[in-house]
Amino acid sequence: MTRMRKFAALLAASAALLATPPTASATPTTRVPHGIFARETFDRLPLGPVTAAHGWTADTSNGSLTVVPGSDGHGRELRLRTEGNGRAFLVLSGLAPAGNSLWARLRLRVDAFPTAPDWAHWTIAEASGSDAPTLVRPLGGQYVPTARANFWGVGSDLGPTGDWTAWQTSAPATAGTWQCAEFHLDATDNRVTVYLNGAERPELTVSTTRHGGTPDDFVFPAFDRLKLGWQLYQADPTPSSYEMRMDDVALGSRRVGGCAA
Repeated sequence: MTRMRKFAALLAASAALLATPPTASATPTTRVPHGIFARETFDRLPLGPVTAAHGWTADTSNGSLTVVPGSDGHGRELRLRTEGNGRAFLVLSGLAPAGNSLWARLRLRVDAFPTAPDWAHWTIAEASGSDAPTLVRPLGGQYVPTARANFWGVGSDLGPTGDWTAWQTSAPATAGTWQCAEFHLDATDNRVTVYLNGAERPELTVSTTRHGGTPDDFVFPAFDRLKLGWQLYQADPTPSSYEMRMDDVALGSRRVGGCAA
């Protein structure tokens, strides 16, 4: 991301004072925009491996999280690395969003997406709740061998609609470039809406009766946990390891914004 974009994000963070709950990475004296209840820029964390910070922990298997200098030479960002079908996630726990709905924003760069095996499936965001087994995956995708490409798709698993990823060929996943991703989990219709680089991608929207699973209704759990990072589910993938960068994470009760070009 550019220095100007990061500066704009930090400038916006000084807009209003909000008493932050324990799940936020800000201290009570940090100024954050109204409606934001968790944020992390990684700029105040020490360089090196990290397993936890204020408001979040790590979930890894054959993977690691490391705070590194920003790719543009300014600030810091999070590097996530995995081997094979490993996982590396930043985990925000203890969430209790009003109305069981929330907005999320993060900047990300995936160095390479899988090219084998066929239909290799990956996840970047996963929301869950302790009241039901359903996993909601608002950011993820799949390698489609017939197109020899990876495509974004919202998905779910372990709920009544089964295991599915509703990828769309109109939403190709591009490797090696920074993107700003947003998603809205709206419990009024169990709706997931995705925005990439400030633009809504309506073809990725899923809801109670419009999704990629069984004929059953798609229903949210009571969200209390959000994982952001990388997981690939198939063994012996190509490439054999993966690296992702993440920055400017924010969760809010309204759209966080800041992704427009």
